[in-house]
Amino acid sequence: MPLRIVANRPDPAVFTLPWPVPLVEWTEHVISLPRGLSRHVVRIVRLGEAVYAVKETVEPIAWREYGLLRDLQRMGLPAVTPHGVVAGRETESGEPLPACLITRHLAFAMPYRTLFSHGVRADSLPLIIDALVVLLVRLHLAGFYWGDVSLSNVLFRRNAGAFAAYLVDAETGELRPELSAQLRNNDVQVGVENVFAELLDLKAGGLVDHEIDEMLIVDLIQERYASLWEELTAKEEFDSEETWRIEQRVERLNDLGFDVEELDVVTDWDGSTIQIQPRVVELGHHRREFRDLTGLDVEDNQARRLLNDLAAYTAYFGLGGEDRMLVANRWLSQVYEPTLAMIPPEQRGKLEGPELFHEILEHRWYLSEDRGAEVSLEDTAQDYIDHVLPTRPEEVVVSATAVDDADALLPQPE
Repeated sequence: MPLRIVANRPDPAVFTLPWPVPLVEWTEHVISLPRGLSRHVVRIVRLGEAVYAVKETVEPIAWREYGLLRDLQRMGLPAVTPHGVVAGRETESGEPLPACLITRHLAFAMPYRTLFSHGVRADSLPLIIDALVVLLVRLHLAGFYWGDVSLSNVLFRRNAGAFAAYLVDAETGELRPELSAQLRNNDVQVGVENVFAELLDLKAGGLVDHEIDEMLIVDLIQERYASLWEELTAKEEFDSEETWRIEQRVERLNDLGFDVEELDVVTDWDGSTIQIQPRVVELGHHRREFRDLTGLDVEDNQARRLLNDLAAYTAYFGLGGEDRMLVANRWLSQVYEPTLAMIPPEQRGKLEGPELFHEILEHRWYLSEDRGAEVSLEDTAQDYIDHVLPTRPEEVVVSATAVDDADALLPQPE
């Protein structure tokens, strides 16, 4: 059977991988990167500047998952980026080998077990659960039934003190025009059972710093999912004299980081009462605002923090009457980029640029409180570089060229 490679963005280097060799025996191009637990053999490979995850699986499943991941990508949902499928693999002696699904490695993203081995404390579990729940709600709003909700099927990126979750394994998923309550509840129940087992695994492996209450955490999944789904989709009825409640509902959703693209407003026959229901909601309110101002794409919590610093900069220099985009460009060139440029090249794989800037702002607050006086951003950054950053583990594979370029820390324009 001839080897067949289908890729949405062909990389000639992919053809050089040892496809006639079982994945478990690969050594060439393979790099040591944290990866989650998987029922399949998975290898992380570097080809030039590109890093890929390669997973062996049954050919029909490989094609199905590739298609689902492409659909999620087109819909702007947080999932790993599919690169291609390799089918028709055979050993040199003619023995058939499983097909392979190739996805792009997500920079600065880690499995949940690696988070804890990198110093995340057990009291951060609610933040991790929140990220998982937000991901699940977003998928359900888009009509995606996951089928295998778990921490193991997610990668986590730091997000200004919180986390953002990205779907990794979509082979059990299914896209529908709309999900029934039964299917949504089934996903939540599967998630509760899987997370419970994964927390027991964390404790057995000694990866948490103190006791965790597994039942409290799984209850949290159900509570957070129900409250977020209710806020995003519930109908609300009020008197026609309370139309301000429409704006209030939209503001509440914005505060959660969601934009309302469509709102269903219905009045009764005499117009005395109004009923509203969000019909299309999308996470990324602050992210889109920050991207529109600066051209940089960051996580939503990071964007919220950066927008706050931009607002403080605007107020301090009395620039409120000027064009926001021009002020944002000044802030980028005078504050954000010079601060990140202070990071030594050998330390640039510790955290992503926006997360580094967030941590420096956090450090400034604690430093100023400790000294009883406002500390400059430059002095704060230097103190952070000297005393905090060296203790942080590496969270990205840094290329040979990236360490020589301060811009490698900055998120790139779309």
